[in-house]
Amino acid sequence: MRNSKFILGTRGSELARTQAGLVEEAIQRVNAGLTVETKIIVTQGDDAKPVDPHAGRKGLFTTEIERALLAGEVDVAVHSAKDLPSEASAGAQIAAVLPRASVHDVLVSKQARGLASLPDGATVATGSVRRMHQLRWKRPDLRVVDLRGNVPTRLRKLADNQWHAVLLARAGLERLGFPAASDQLNFDRSQFFLEILSCETFLPAGGQGIIALQIRADDQRTKAMLDPINDRETLLCLEAEREFLRGLHADCNFPVGVLASINNGRMKIRAQVFEEESTAPREAEAEGPCEEGGTLPAELLRMIGTTLRP
Repeated sequence: MRNSKFILGTRGSELARTQAGLVEEAIQRVNAGLTVETKIIVTQGDDAKPVDPHAGRKGLFTTEIERALLAGEVDVAVHSAKDLPSEASAGAQIAAVLPRASVHDVLVSKQARGLASLPDGATVATGSVRRMHQLRWKRPDLRVVDLRGNVPTRLRKLADNQWHAVLLARAGLERLGFPAASDQLNFDRSQFFLEILSCETFLPAGGQGIIALQIRADDQRTKAMLDPINDRETLLCLEAEREFLRGLHADCNFPVGVLASINNGRMKIRAQVFEEESTAPREAEAEGPCEEGGTLPAELLRMIGTTLRP
C-alpha cells in the first residue's frame, strides 16, 4: 500500500471531522506509506434549510456520503453508526468499526444535582425522539423541546435560551475534548453541570458510540485493508442492534433503544420500545453464545411483542 492514496468521506461538522481523523490514524498505523485524505460532503441534515418534520430522518446525515461512495468519489464512508438507516444500502456494506466509545447519554444543565433535581416544568432540549420519550416516562412534568445542530451549537443554544438542560451523547462530548467524567463543563463563557444517565432508563440508540466504516460491497481490496483495524466484537454488537431495528422497521427517528454487549463469549441484547408518550416502554432482554448472535434479535423481537414492563 506504499505511495497509495485513500479517500475518506464524511460530514463537515467538528465531530464528524474528528471521527474521520481517528479513522485516518487507525488506517495509517497498519498501512505504512498510505496517503489518507478526507473529503467533506454536505448532507441534507447539514443544510441550513429546515428539514420537513413529516419526512423523517432516515438517511438525513448519510445518504449523500453513500452516493459519493457508490460513485467512486471516496473509498470509505465514515459514519456515526446510529445515523445509518437499519436497511443496508444496495451495493454498500459496513466493513469495519472502531472500538465502541461510551454508550451513555449525558444531561448538560445549568444547575447541579442532575435530572432528579430539575424543578417541575423545567425545559429540557433534545433532538432525539428516543430521549424525548425516556424523559417524559421518568419526568412527565418536564417541558421537552426539539433541538438541532452540532454539539457546540447545542451548547450555545443552552446558554442563550431559557432552558434548564440539554441531552447529549457522552461519546460525542468526549471525542470533542469535553471529559464527561467531570461534573462540570466550561464552554465559551458558560459553565454547565454534567450527569451521566443510567442505561437502565436511558437505553441508547442502536449504534450509539460506534464509528462505522462503509465500503462498496465489491471492494475486496479496501475490505482487506480495513480488517486489521476492525473491532470484531463491536461489529457483532452493531450487527445485532441493526438487525433488531430492521425487524421493527425502525431508525433514529423512532422511540427505540437497543444495546448489545459481549462478555466471555456471550452476547446480551436489551431493547426498549415506546408506544405512547409518558408511558412505560416495552422492554426485554435476550442472551446467548456469540455464535448465536444472529438469532438473538429475532428472539428479542418476539419477547418485546408480548412483554410489557409493569
